[in-house]
Amino acid sequence: MTAKKTPLLDLHKAAGAKMVEFAGWQMPIQYASIIEETHHVRDKCGLFDVSHMGEIDIQGPRAVEFLSWVTTNDPTMLDEGEIQYSAMLNERGGIIDDLLVYRIGDHRFLLCVNAGNQQKDADWLTGQAALFGGVEVEDRSREYGMISVQGPLSAQALRPFVRTDFSRMDYYTFRHVMFEETNVLLSRTGYTGEDGFELFVPWRDTASVWDRIVKKGKGAQVKPIGLGARDLLRLEMRYPLHGNDITAERTPLECGLGWIVKMDKPGGFIGKEALVAQKAAGIPTRAVGLKLLERGVPRSHYPVTTPDGTVIGEVTSGAHSPTLDCGIAMALVAPMHAEPGTILAVDIRGKLLPAEVVKGSFVPSRVKKKTEPAPAAAPETESATETSEPEALA
Repeated sequence: MTAKKTPLLDLHKAAGAKMVEFAGWQMPIQYASIIEETHHVRDKCGLFDVSHMGEIDIQGPRAVEFLSWVTTNDPTMLDEGEIQYSAMLNERGGIIDDLLVYRIGDHRFLLCVNAGNQQKDADWLTGQAALFGGVEVEDRSREYGMISVQGPLSAQALRPFVRTDFSRMDYYTFRHVMFEETNVLLSRTGYTGEDGFELFVPWRDTASVWDRIVKKGKGAQVKPIGLGARDLLRLEMRYPLHGNDITAERTPLECGLGWIVKMDKPGGFIGKEALVAQKAAGIPTRAVGLKLLERGVPRSHYPVTTPDGTVIGEVTSGAHSPTLDCGIAMALVAPMHAEPGTILAVDIRGKLLPAEVVKGSFVPSRVKKKTEPAPAAAPETESATETSEPEALA
C-alpha cells in the first residue's frame, strides 16, 4: 500500500527533510541533526507536522453519556473549550487507544486519536454508537491538517498571526480563532513537555499556514522539526507511545495510567469489570522511569533485571536523552522493584548496565500553568478575533 501524504509533503521535501513511512504516512524524521532539533524545541521553538493524527466527531443528545461509556476518563467534567486526556478499552481492559477529548459544545465532542489507530478507532466507535443510540460518529480525519508549535517561544511565534490573549489561555484548553484569514481551532497542548499549541487547520490551508509561520517566525527562531526529535522529547517527559508503552494487551493500571481511569463514575465504562478483577488479583507490573548510571542506550524490549541479573521486566521505550546526556527508558517491572531510588539494571546485548528508578518525568515540565480568573473587562482582541466555530468543524 502506498504511504499517504500530508498536505505538507512538498514543503518537507523542499526543506531537505529525510522522509520515512510512519503509521502509513510519509513523514519527516529529521531536517538536520535529531539532537540539535531536540535542543531547539527545549530552548526556542519547533514546528511539527502532525497532520497524520485522526479526528473523529461525536455528537447527539446522548454524546456525553456515550463518551463516558467508551472512555475511561469522565467527560462530564469538561466545560466547553476544555480538553481531557483519556483512553478507550476493550472488554479485557486492554488499551485500544489513548486520545484527547475536546468539548466543542453541550452535545458535541472532537476526539484526536493516534494515526495508526484512526480507522480502527472510527470503526469501533461507529459500532458502539449503533448499539448505544442517540449519537452520531463521523470520521473527519481528512478534513484537517494539524500543526504543532512547541517550545518556550511558541506564543511569540503565533502572535503575528493570531490576535488573542495567550496569557489567559490555560493548558488543555482550546479556542476557535482566525489565523489571519484562516479559521482554525487552536489548542494549548503538545507532546513535548514545553509550552506549545496545536492548530487544527482546514486541509487545503495547512501548507499556507505552515509556510507563513516558518517565514515570519524568525524572531521566535522557529524551525521545522521531525518525528525523531518528537519521540525523544516525549520520552524525556515519560509520555507514553501507543504500540510501545501502551497496547491492546495491557491495561491502563499496568501502564501507569490509572489516573485517567474514573472507576466510580456513574454507568461504568467498557473494560471496567476487567480492571476491577485485575485490581483484586494484584496488578502484575508497574510503569517506571529508568535513568542509566553508565554510558549506554536502552532500547524497546531490552530486559530489565535486578543487579544480579534476575529478569523482572522490560524496556518499553528507550534512547539517549539529549537534554540529560545519558540513557533513559520507560519500562514495565514487577511492582516490588518500582520504588523510586531502586537500583536495577538494563541488559544491553549481554552487558548489565545499572539504572536508577526515577520519580516523575526525566525533564521538568514547562507547560502553561492554570491562570487566575480573567478580569472583569476582557481584552478587546478577544471578542474581535475569536470565532464561533472553525471552518473545519462546520
